[in-house]
Amino acid sequence: MNQQTAESILEKLNGVYPHTPDGMNFLKFRNPFELIIMTILSAQTTDVTINSLRDELFSAYPDARTLAQAKPADVERIIHSAGFFRAKTKNIIGTAKMLGENFGGVVPETIEELTTLPGVGRKTANIVTNHAFHETYGIAVDTHVRRLSKRIGFTENTDPDKIEKDLMKLFPKKWWSEINYLLISHGRAVCTAKNPDCKGCVIRDKCQSYTD
Repeated sequence: MNQQTAESILEKLNGVYPHTPDGMNFLKFRNPFELIIMTILSAQTTDVTINSLRDELFSAYPDARTLAQAKPADVERIIHSAGFFRAKTKNIIGTAKMLGENFGGVVPETIEELTTLPGVGRKTANIVTNHAFHETYGIAVDTHVRRLSKRIGFTENTDPDKIEKDLMKLFPKKWWSEINYLLISHGRAVCTAKNPDCKGCVIRDKCQSYTD
């Protein structure tokens, strides 16, 4: 797919899913520390579930210092509904400890530093830099972005890192901060995993998977 066609697809989606620069994250965070912890927890579960845990979790552990000192069993109880709660507890406590030891308790602002933290890959790092610090270094590739990018024809790859590189080559940087939001929104509303509403899709004429 060429850049002109790809951009025209995002322009159409941008009209269907209007948003503000601060309204592109589905997690209801209040500061960078909350965002990184909530994003780690959001793996393989819904944003609604993680948002529902926010107040209890951060009332008990409002910063890296308090979370680093938490008893795993206490954290597991709070985040149990997020799934994989033991592994996630280990990751967020580990992240809190590393924030204190290596970054003065402050969430770092670069991809390279963020990806040294437990449970933080490029997807999480891109979300944090984009939404907490308004810096765009790459594109967060989650399950929706991976599915739609392949289905629409933005990429032939299935590996998230390769998909990110393909998207960064295909789209000018001005779009990088919006791709994740637009494809998630469309993936939830129309281009679902099992029963996509192709007939009702505004980009069907440009989608390589659409057959009349």
